[in-house]
Amino acid sequence: MADEIHFIDTTFRDGSQSLWAMGMRYGMMEPLAADMDRAGFFAVEVIPNGIFFKKIVRDLKEDPWHTLRMLSERMPRTLKTCMGALNLVGLGTSAPRVVQELALQMVADIVQPYRVQVVCNTADQLTRTLPQEIPAMHGYGFQVALALSYTISPRHTDELFAEQARAAAALRPDALYLKDQGGLLTVDRIRDLAPILLAAAGDIPVELHSHCTTGLAPSVYSEAMKLGIRYLHTGVPPAADGSAQPSVLDVARNARALGFEPQVDEVLLASVSRRLTSFARQEGLPLGGPVRYDEAQFAHQIPGGVIANLRYQLGTIGMADRIEEVKQESIRIRAELGYPIMITPYSQHVVTQASINVATGERWKVVIDDLIRYAQGRFGAGSGFEWMDGDLRDRILSLPRARELEQLGGGPAADDQLTLTEAKARYGDADMSDEEVVLRALMAGSTEVEAMRRAGPPRRYLSADVPLVTLLGELGSERQVRFVHLERGGERLTAVRRADPAPSPAAR
Repeated sequence: MADEIHFIDTTFRDGSQSLWAMGMRYGMMEPLAADMDRAGFFAVEVIPNGIFFKKIVRDLKEDPWHTLRMLSERMPRTLKTCMGALNLVGLGTSAPRVVQELALQMVADIVQPYRVQVVCNTADQLTRTLPQEIPAMHGYGFQVALALSYTISPRHTDELFAEQARAAAALRPDALYLKDQGGLLTVDRIRDLAPILLAAAGDIPVELHSHCTTGLAPSVYSEAMKLGIRYLHTGVPPAADGSAQPSVLDVARNARALGFEPQVDEVLLASVSRRLTSFARQEGLPLGGPVRYDEAQFAHQIPGGVIANLRYQLGTIGMADRIEEVKQESIRIRAELGYPIMITPYSQHVVTQASINVATGERWKVVIDDLIRYAQGRFGAGSGFEWMDGDLRDRILSLPRARELEQLGGGPAADDQLTLTEAKARYGDADMSDEEVVLRALMAGSTEVEAMRRAGPPRRYLSADVPLVTLLGELGSERQVRFVHLERGGERLTAVRRADPAPSPAAR
C-alpha cells in the first residue's frame, strides 16, 4: 500500500489572510463548509485568533462567533485548527482574566475537535511560556501543534534549528511543523532541515507549512514527501498559490505521480474550487495562481498575509505606488533590529515602521510603541533585541515615550478579582451574552460591535454550480418578465410574478 499523504486545509484562514486580507465572508464559507468536512482533510483552519476577530467585526461587519459556530456545526467530523495559545482571541493582558477564561471556554464549548497552533521559536517560548501553556491547552481538550518558524539570517543556523526542534519535541505536543511563512524554503534547504525535524520529533507527526511567495513551495512539498513528511498545509483554489499555500489539487496530483496516496476527495474539492472562484469574482477578490520566482523575497522576507494587508493599507493612504520602497526599508530595519523572524508580531512591526519612515522621509523620526518595547527587551530573549544595533537602541531608549512606557511596565495588569457580573457591567449590562462581553473586550468598547450589529445579516452568495437558482434570481430582477415555465419529461413548474399592490389612496 502506498504511503498516505494527509492535508491540513488553510482556505478559510491563511488563504483568506494571505490573498484577501481576511476578506472571506461568512456567506462564502457557509455553502462550502459541509463539503470541506466530507473532503477528507486531516484538519481545517478556522478563525479564533483575535487579529481575525477584529478584522471580521471592523471591516466585514460580521459576528466572528456566528461564523465559528457555523463552521463547527457544518464540519463536525474534521479537526478544526488555528493559530493561538492561551490568549486565543487576542484579548491581551489588559482584559480582565475572567473574560480571557470565558473566551477560552467558549471556544472549547463551540469547536470540537480543536487544535491550537503555536509558534515556539520567535523568542523564549520554549522555556518561558510553553511548559505551562501546553498542559493548560490539553486541559481544555485542545490538541497542540508547535510550529518552528523558518527564516534566513546570520544568527539562525541549522544548529540553532536542531536545538529548538529537540526542545519543542521534549514538550510532547500533538504535532510539530516547519512553518515557512515567507516562502523562503528551497529544495536544498528542505533536504537539510526535514531530517533534523523528523529525527527530533520521533513518534510525533511532522507537518510542512509554506507559502508560494517565491514560486518554490510546490517543488519543496514534493521533495518533503520524498524525505518522509506526510502532513502538508494546502489551500483550495482560488485561495491558494500566490502568496498563500500551494493548491491541494496540484499537491495531491503530484503526490500520486510520486507513488503516494493523497487522502482527499479531489473531485469534491474541484467543485468547492469552482464555487469559491465564483464567490471571489462576485467580490472582486484576486484569484490565487502560480507565481514567478522572486529573489527579492529572500531579502525582505515579508510573509504573504502581511504583504496582502500592506498593499491594502498603503492603498487606503495613497501610497500604493511606494510598496517597493517600504520593502527595501523593511530589509534595513530588520538588520538594525537584530534579525527578528519576520512573523507576527515582528513582521507587522517592521513593515509599519518602514511605512512610517518612507512616508515621513526621515528614518526613525517617529518610532512605534511596539519597537520601543522591543528595544526594552519586552519580547523576550531570542527575539533579536540582544543583537540590535547599539546606536539605534540608545536612540530609541532615550525617547521620552520610552520612559513613559518603562513606567507603565508591561501594561495594565488584568484584574484577577473581577467577577463576570462586574465584567458585564464594565462592557455593557448584566443581561449581555458571554459572546458580547468577549467581543466588546476585544474591540475595547461597544462602538464597532454595535456598528457590526446594525449592518444586518451576512451577505449570501450563489454560484454557477446551482444554475437554476441563479437563473431564477436573474429573471426575478427583470421587471418585464411576468412568469417562467419549465418542463422536463412529465414534470412542469411555473413561477408567476406577483402583481404589485395597488397604491393606497393616501399615496395617490
